[in-house]
Amino acid sequence: MKAIWNGTTIAESDDTVVVEGNHYFPRAAVRDDVVRPSTTTSVCPWKGTASYLSLEVDGQTNPDAAWFYPEPKDAAREITDRVAFWKGVEVTA
Repeated sequence: MKAIWNGTTIAESDDTVVVEGNHYFPRAAVRDDVVRPSTTTSVCPWKGTASYLSLEVDGQTNPDAAWFYPEPKDAAREITDRVAFWKGVEVTA
């Protein structure tokens, strides 16, 4: 699987976990040079508190386009150390 935004591959891995239709990539498969920390968080009743990352590619920013669960609840432990994408990021095989 690949996650692509602004013509650039952000993440690539054969080891994704699909939860609620979203592919969660291993954190190590996500390019550190294009992600930026964000202060945004949200709460899922069964997964826990999500933290977000913004993407920066070729001078363009896609705020909060990726999310992860730093400490997922037990029901979502399979997405520990994994990142998912949205907001225009194409996830494809």
